[in-house]
Amino acid sequence: MAALTTTQTSPSLLGGVVIIGGTIIGAGMFSLPVVMSGAWFFWSMAALIFTWFCMLHSGLMILEANLNYRIGSSFDTITKDLLGKGWNVVNGISIAFVLYILTYAYISASGSILHHTFAEMSLNVPARAAGFGFALLVAFVVWLSTKAVSRMTAIVLGAKVITFFLTFGSLLGHVQPATLFNVAESNASYAPYLLMTLPFCLASFGYHGNVPSLMKYYGKDPKTIVKCLVYGTLMALALYTIWLLATMGNIPRPEFIGIAEKGGNIDVLVQALSGVLNSRSLDLLLVVFSNFAVASSFLGVTLGLFDYLADLFGFDDSAVGRLKTALLTFAPPVVGGLLFPNGFLYAIGYAGLAATIWAAIVPALLARASRKRFGSPKFRVWGGKPMIALILVFGVGNALVHILSSFNLLPVYQ
Repeated sequence: MAALTTTQTSPSLLGGVVIIGGTIIGAGMFSLPVVMSGAWFFWSMAALIFTWFCMLHSGLMILEANLNYRIGSSFDTITKDLLGKGWNVVNGISIAFVLYILTYAYISASGSILHHTFAEMSLNVPARAAGFGFALLVAFVVWLSTKAVSRMTAIVLGAKVITFFLTFGSLLGHVQPATLFNVAESNASYAPYLLMTLPFCLASFGYHGNVPSLMKYYGKDPKTIVKCLVYGTLMALALYTIWLLATMGNIPRPEFIGIAEKGGNIDVLVQALSGVLNSRSLDLLLVVFSNFAVASSFLGVTLGLFDYLADLFGFDDSAVGRLKTALLTFAPPVVGGLLFPNGFLYAIGYAGLAATIWAAIVPALLARASRKRFGSPKFRVWGGKPMIALILVFGVGNALVHILSSFNLLPVYQ
């Protein structure tokens, strides 16, 4: 008699890749050409590649420690157990601050972008109302399940990639080598402005809150999760490279000074790029792309915050438990978005310093403590103690750059 067997389909690799890639690649990328204009293309690429390497490995260190705990355990559980209450408090504050401030930032950005989008269609929708409505939609998707977020993010990220290549394909076709190599400035200096780019690079590779979420999605399968982190972060690095080529190859370096003086907002950069091709269709594509960019990051960041709060407060995975977590996740930033609808750039700036703690310093400490206690039998990040030291130096160095920049002690391209 033939035995009856049942097979359970495991989640696809693509789902995890798009969660990581979608979280990383957001509207914040519009700030990169502006803040990197001093260091210009080649120095900025060196900073991006170095940051990608460090941020990938810090994420892998979180995975290494997380694999020694039950599925569903987040930073609160593993940090308290491995590093003690002191570090747990510091880490908890930094995680909550960064994820909450980014959630608020994306509510603010979505309100602004949707208001502009509706205005293009001759519809007057207030930014506050647009941001509030969009937040409710995202909250519903996150409340449903991680799989719902993955599927929605896949759709949004796919649309974002399509609009990205449609938009910047036109710009890449008009890249001027003389502009990209900055031939007009024979005695230009770039290296002095390199340090200023590092904190923005760090903020451009933030995905670490989603590592525990991937373990809930795939189970204790380090091989698959590692692929998700590698491919997702490489996707972001590739798109950032294309983005810098498209902008720095079309807009002369001195013009970025004027863009920065106007605040460096998305609309200012879009106007500068539109002026290159003098194209109404390009302007429309940039607006559509920015909508998808915000949506994908919004979904990824709020999923990380949702899972962190569920673990912190011990809410179960039932409909009622997820509703409690959703209210705690979205209510504070939604109120902030209604009271202060235009704080996107300020919020991104404030998130950077706290992110160095839980995206670099704490992961390195977790990996070291995990190896001492468990030996990391399931998975170990290569490089040994030197790799842990590198990630620690990277995190502390970024924090120092943030502080020096706050006191105007670093060179600024102006």
